[in-house]
Amino acid sequence: MTSILRLLPGLLLCLALTALAELLQRVEVACTGQAYLEALVLAILLGLALRSVWTPRGHWQPGIIFSGKILLELAVALLGAAVSVRTVMALGGGLLAGIAGIVLVAIAGSYAICRALRLQPKLALLVACGNSICGNSAIAAVAPVIGAGAEDIAASIAFTAVLGVLVVLLLPLLVPLLALTLTQYGVLAGLTVYAVPQVLAATLPIGALSNQVGTVVKLVRVLMLGPVILLLSLFFRSQEKPKWHELLPWFILGFLLLLGLRSGGFIPTVMLLPLKNIAALLTTISMAALGLGVDIRSVARAGLRVTTAVTLSLLMLGGISLGLIRFLGI
Repeated sequence: MTSILRLLPGLLLCLALTALAELLQRVEVACTGQAYLEALVLAILLGLALRSVWTPRGHWQPGIIFSGKILLELAVALLGAAVSVRTVMALGGGLLAGIAGIVLVAIAGSYAICRALRLQPKLALLVACGNSICGNSAIAAVAPVIGAGAEDIAASIAFTAVLGVLVVLLLPLLVPLLALTLTQYGVLAGLTVYAVPQVLAATLPIGALSNQVGTVVKLVRVLMLGPVILLLSLFFRSQEKPKWHELLPWFILGFLLLLGLRSGGFIPTVMLLPLKNIAALLTTISMAALGLGVDIRSVARAGLRVTTAVTLSLLMLGGISLGLIRFLGI
């Protein structure tokens, strides 16, 4: 009971920022018809704003640390319920292999771009994985494995989130410019757009087929999170003999377990949306905590280079994705 009480001040602070972020998103939707900045991003910004005028210390810290780490890892585990093996296999072997190859090539290329722009290695990895896999979720999952600091996490999420909004708005313009079919555009959106909700936003205006194809391709990209994290775990612990739980963090085991349960039909359909909403809520709470732990001045110093790195990485991802579509004759 004592340990729970120690968490309450910081946890309640993060919950308050999350509630305010959700309220601001609703106001945004009511005024513009769309959430250009999701609650997750707003929670980071609110945390950063509060941290810029007040530094939470002492009894605030345990709950903030718990929110930024444990709740974040729990949210990643819950993502496994969004994917099933049957859905993945319906794409066909060629496209499945292509998606895996695109993710690995994009991570390597993005990392090279980031390092060329003199970003620190851990920040470069966060940007590369965020761009190449699933945006904020990938950054959140990779961060604890590589031991990334709060500043790096906040910087990579903030800038990829802003660019993610621009991608959703601009990507549909490629349909007439490149004479893309509904299936081709769906694959392109699934390979380049960051988050599953953003795939829906980018494909629904084009057509139902684009939406269906884009969503499945995107979910396969999310599946690459497990293998990538396993490889990173091996690399970052190469100097010592790792234990099994270090090679495969508990939240990735949870991800794979829920994926298996979903594939076996053991998770009722009625539970899928609540699980997704819980994961989104926990992630937003965690982002508020991360914002509270970041000195905005250190993030601002990396701003231009991070923005350039994210933009170039995304352009590279779009280019190789179009190449895959042409190569497979989709």
